[in-house]
Amino acid sequence: MKMDELTSRERIRLALNHQETDRIPVDLGGSDCTTITVKAYDNLKEHLGFKGDTRVFSRRFQTVLVAEELQRMLHCDVRVIPYRPSIRDRARSTADITYTDEWGLDYQSDGLYFNIINSPLKNATLDDLEGYDWPDPSDPERVKGVAEEARYWHDHSTYALLGPGIACSLFEQCWYLRGFEQFFLDLVVDKAFAHALLRKVLDIRKVMYGRFLEEAGKYLDVIYVADDIAMQSGPMMSIEMFREMIKPYYKEYFTFLKEKTEAKLLYHCCGGVEPFLEDLIEAGIDIINPVQTTAGGMDPANLKEKYGDRIVFWGGIDTQRILPKGTPGEVQEETQKMLRIMGSGGGYVLAAVHNVQPDTPPENIMAMLDTAFQYRR
Repeated sequence: MKMDELTSRERIRLALNHQETDRIPVDLGGSDCTTITVKAYDNLKEHLGFKGDTRVFSRRFQTVLVAEELQRMLHCDVRVIPYRPSIRDRARSTADITYTDEWGLDYQSDGLYFNIINSPLKNATLDDLEGYDWPDPSDPERVKGVAEEARYWHDHSTYALLGPGIACSLFEQCWYLRGFEQFFLDLVVDKAFAHALLRKVLDIRKVMYGRFLEEAGKYLDVIYVADDIAMQSGPMMSIEMFREMIKPYYKEYFTFLKEKTEAKLLYHCCGGVEPFLEDLIEAGIDIINPVQTTAGGMDPANLKEKYGDRIVFWGGIDTQRILPKGTPGEVQEETQKMLRIMGSGGGYVLAAVHNVQPDTPPENIMAMLDTAFQYRR
């Protein structure tokens, strides 16, 4: 395999196996946490003179499915094979400023995103869990056409494929349903309820994700779970609580997924996740995203030195200050720094830290992507 002849799929696979590549692979649009918001996307299209439609990926976060032609222009190496909306999700969408999802969560727009305004299990008891109107994990609409799409992209393109591209969370789904404060109280004072809710959500996720992997698993290079357990300053909980209450479910979940595919497992967690990384690696993750370098304990050089031979880093370009507020020169400098640190020896895919936000100038997006494309070790 000659380095100047690598395809995107070859490039990603080398990086995922901690091997050097011709250039560092790039992701913009491969998942609902590595894409771009509607406003930023429309500004980027105008900047580039691109006339394609804007297709919403995540209604809640107002992100887009980046057009294939635009991804080619931007030298992006990853394509997403997404879930389809369930029958219930389509039926429950309401007005432009509010909607209800299939889990019974109500959302309302703040002008940029949709925020949860009601946690339906906030006052529930253990008995209430059995009678709750849960999503139907076997709804065939979720995977309608997934096998055909995955097969087509695998056989007729040279891109790396990621699926299903949406969160598939466990811990977060529990606190969405219960409310953030109440679920953390459960983890301390009502562990029976917390375990019952975690078990219920995990069982649903396994059926949903399992059916997706039965359709697409053999074509994928990367599978994806997003589940924030950290915040800007560091972990949301102690390592002891994580090991007791969350990690056993993660191990079961990740083992189940990896038995159904040879794809690498990308785990998304914002914030200062470093104290959990040893446990997450043990639980089965292969890739950590978004590498929020401005959060506590997330110095990229330290991360690379400590974990670089065991985990792949995916992300790293700051979306809090550098991308939205820096100059193109500062974006270029930051991108080059991350490429030097994280790209050494493979094990790095460049992307923004989470989604590119609405206030990001298109010139800065292009500075990031052009720098990555032009960079050669």
